[in-house]
Amino acid sequence: MFSSVRNIYRLFGIARTLARYDALFPLETAEIAPGLVRAAKLLARKETAGRPGERLAAALQELGPSFIKLGQALSTRSDFLGEEVAADLSELQDHLPPFSGAEARATIARDLNADMDSLFQSFDDEPIAAASIAQVHFAVTSDGDEVAVKVLRPGIEEAFAKDFELFRWLAGMAERTRPELRRLKPLEIIRTFEETVRMEMDLRLEAAAAGELAENFAGNSSFRVPSVDWSRTARRVMTLERVGGVPIDERQALIDAGLEPAEILRKSAAAFFKQVFRDGYFHADQHPGNLFVGEDGDIIAVDFGIMGRLDKPTRRYLGEMLMNFLNRDYRRVAEIHFEAGYVPADKSVEAFAQACRSIAEPILDRPQNEISIARLLSQLFQVTETFEMETQPQLLLLQKTMLVAEGVGRKIYPEANMWFLAQPLIEGWMEDNMGPEAQIAEAVAEVAEGLRRLPKVVADIEKSASVIAGGGLKIDAKSVLGVMGTQKPRFQITSRMYLLVIAALILVLILI
Repeated sequence: MFSSVRNIYRLFGIARTLARYDALFPLETAEIAPGLVRAAKLLARKETAGRPGERLAAALQELGPSFIKLGQALSTRSDFLGEEVAADLSELQDHLPPFSGAEARATIARDLNADMDSLFQSFDDEPIAAASIAQVHFAVTSDGDEVAVKVLRPGIEEAFAKDFELFRWLAGMAERTRPELRRLKPLEIIRTFEETVRMEMDLRLEAAAAGELAENFAGNSSFRVPSVDWSRTARRVMTLERVGGVPIDERQALIDAGLEPAEILRKSAAAFFKQVFRDGYFHADQHPGNLFVGEDGDIIAVDFGIMGRLDKPTRRYLGEMLMNFLNRDYRRVAEIHFEAGYVPADKSVEAFAQACRSIAEPILDRPQNEISIARLLSQLFQVTETFEMETQPQLLLLQKTMLVAEGVGRKIYPEANMWFLAQPLIEGWMEDNMGPEAQIAEAVAEVAEGLRRLPKVVADIEKSASVIAGGGLKIDAKSVLGVMGTQKPRFQITSRMYLLVIAALILVLILI
């Protein structure tokens, strides 16, 4: 009860800030606390300059770190806010006034349990970047290495915890009062968002992310990740190799440095493909401030607080959907959604294919360098309500990353399109991972795994049988027959089953 009262009080204050910027529409659309929203609108003095998304972004900036992060997360939800508002939120900058160098030094000494003089020869008190969760200082270690030291803001964990309690309460209220919004999974989105931010607030995890991404690109001279100084890294402090270069979106500076923008875009597209499709692990905050180009043309990434993962089935779905959209095979695009289970089986494949055509044709008919796959996905998510397609949280972060990557690509080399540069790589990956040989190999692996587990399965059956025989479990035959009689037969022979049978035969021949 007390928490609800506290949340209502905070919501009123937030609503007044939103009303001052004439940006109450997210609460109005979700029909959350309509009386409170109306009261806030009456009491607030309006400042209405700019588009709705720009006004909302300004209000969130004023509301503080958690709301800035929330706005960035909502920039993927064009299905809820509309494309223009989502695009404006994607421009929301995560910049805040810095905290003092003395506080940063105190945090470092406390978390590393060491004197600053033993850790660093020099430490710049003025940060080079200050964001909602942390800020970064340049320093020179006691060993003489030039490094960048990231330090969490004082009290940031408590501030986010209080705000996330409110966000969960609002999402739960939206699901209870607006059943039609449950398809958009607002509570799940907030929980995923909360998990992402909590990981950002443990800099050991960010350091581990940098290490994993570096391993994935070991031996690749075109994409580089700075090395981690683990001896100067803890939960609230992370130390990385200091890197330099030209910000990736500064086209003229790249040209002045003797670098070829077309080649930079090619490397960027290839690196993005490898992260998303080859590894299923991608840098999910690829704005220009986090990507630089070295003097030899290699792309250097920094800031690994937000990373995305995609399992292999999702990567297959994404790759096949992307290829068929580019080839304008909308029937196959629709079938992929049904096969993945994203659209209920009772919906019409033909109608969904028509919907895919309606959103893709206006985009794909544009000049190649203006085609936006991220915009296409955004509009696809908007039309899915008709087909009761549930939101796929694992794709929202990717869609946001794609949107940013496309924008950077256009600044580097406006004449080309990163997706068409990456298309041969995606097609090759699809052939390797979805061709007949790949499917048979995977089926063989599944059968082998099943045989490996067989002794344990048999042992479990024997154990269960002994429990039943000993009177530990009683089964009523009539109940069993009754349940069986109410179930519809679900067994259906599929092409995958045929593959499994073939794989089993191959395995038996090998074992013989």
